[in-house]
Amino acid sequence: MSSQKNILREHAEDEYKAELKAIAKQDKGQKPENWKLSPKAVVQYILGGKLEDGTEIETKYYGDRRLIEVAVATLVTDRALLLIGIPGTAKTWLSEHLTAAISGDSTLLIQGTAGLAEDSLRYGWNYAQLIAEGPSEKALVESPIINGMRNGKLVRIEELTRIPSDVQDTLLTVLSEKLLPIPELNKEVQAIHGFNVIATANDRDKGVNELSSALRRRFNTLVMPLPKSFEEEVKIVKTRIEKTSKKLKLPKNNVPTEEIKRLITIFRELREGATADGKIKLKSPGSTLSTAEAISVLNNGVALATHFGNGKVSANDIAASLNGAIIKDPSQDKVVWKEYLETVVKRRKEWKDLYEACIKLV
Repeated sequence: MSSQKNILREHAEDEYKAELKAIAKQDKGQKPENWKLSPKAVVQYILGGKLEDGTEIETKYYGDRRLIEVAVATLVTDRALLLIGIPGTAKTWLSEHLTAAISGDSTLLIQGTAGLAEDSLRYGWNYAQLIAEGPSEKALVESPIINGMRNGKLVRIEELTRIPSDVQDTLLTVLSEKLLPIPELNKEVQAIHGFNVIATANDRDKGVNELSSALRRRFNTLVMPLPKSFEEEVKIVKTRIEKTSKKLKLPKNNVPTEEIKRLITIFRELREGATADGKIKLKSPGSTLSTAEAISVLNNGVALATHFGNGKVSANDIAASLNGAIIKDPSQDKVVWKEYLETVVKRRKEWKDLYEACIKLV
């Protein structure tokens, strides 16, 4: 646990320590071995609401309750959980909060990359000690997976499909047999109750490595959807913007709700390939235009308005980041975005300021 002040981004178990403590105090459900909360209490922590004593629990995930119940139920079993979906669908956010609520520790993390070595999933060696003493327990450098197995905690693996296929398969024995051999010491690490893995993956990035059928069978896969309704997406963005502004000590309520609605309308129309009324068919850019991307655009707008404007987010503050979010491939996305500006944005009289701010940058 971190004790430093003014940390830019606290671990979930630190940031929501009071909530977790309040839920645990009233939790009467049956807890699986080495779980901090019962499955029902974990779901309550994720979805938010009011406790019996009146404590308000912040909503961490807006969406289908059943999806969260299935995720938690999976982790009760010996099957690992794979959260898959396009970037920006709260996969990482959900995995962090699940581990914080269940294990009280979200720091056992492996970040998947194209260059990840087997050592990061299994174990490494302190080479100075290895050369001096040879293979020994002291020379062994434990991976988060070994730590999780020995202490009965959840381990997070981010971007599983970014990891080379041969390295991915290192997980097969861990997930099926719940043990990790260490042949150099003629030993093995056996997992105790509470250990499991939550992995995230997306299928939109370049350089994705497909999971083998053997590895995929070890996971219960849940597809993370984008927000179903316009209202739900606006609420998510508004809540996250307010929270970020508070953390960064930026002025409160400086993002008009109408600006948020306008941005979400643009993202949803381009994602769905049609205007909200269905009257105009549209081309979609290659970018994902997720809820997380919308939050990023508005966060940048808040910074611009605060430090280089009058403090209130306007079309000019949003335009630069909006162009960057949509135009990922200059040769294709630029054409799509300009066409949308001319055929949709320009025709909406109340959007004149946004059209003028954006068309200058295309």
